[in-house]
Amino acid sequence: MRIAVLTFDGFNELDSFIASAILNRMKAHGWAAYITSPTPEVTSLNGVTVQRQQPLEFAAEADAVLIGSGSKTRQIAADEDLLSRIVLDPSRQLIGAQCSGTLLLARLGLIGDLPACTDLTTRPWVVEAGVKVLDAPFVAHGNVATAGGCLASQYLAAWTIARLAGLEQAQAAIHYVAPVGEKDVYVARALAAITPHLPAASAA
Repeated sequence: MRIAVLTFDGFNELDSFIASAILNRMKAHGWAAYITSPTPEVTSLNGVTVQRQQPLEFAAEADAVLIGSGSKTRQIAADEDLLSRIVLDPSRQLIGAQCSGTLLLARLGLIGDLPACTDLTTRPWVVEAGVKVLDAPFVAHGNVATAGGCLASQYLAAWTIARLAGLEQAQAAIHYVAPVGEKDVYVARALAAITPHLPAASAA
């Protein structure tokens, strides 16, 4: 499985790095999550500059695509040329977005009239885009998921693993990264967030 973690200038490190690190726990099973960006380098909202691993166009061929948030998302959402480079297909890809990344999903027409999750700062912008926002950390409708709050990146990663490799693998990935002495609590919380939104086969 190849996963694109869309990461733009002004990105939130927690969104991109936590999700990609958890997903790359599946390397032994042939998975790879890549920081995927429109430019060769992107700088985070806290001034951390990283080199992309894949260009933005890689998203079109990835098995799953996760869109993180950032301080420049509103500008990106208004940039038609940049949006036209993001080609996604929920009929064959898993697609997830976090916080202000939900605004990009809305602009790409992938939410429609379905309720979605986002962070408190982005909520007014997403509502303005015509999306009903839930007071919840995670929701999925078929192959499209949204999450709200920086640390909800673990839910997007767990959902992706559960959908593509099964719930047992998702549990193992979250168990590994959870704090010592709190592993069972973290796993239970993650499963409580994602399991209601899994197809019956994945949940089993």
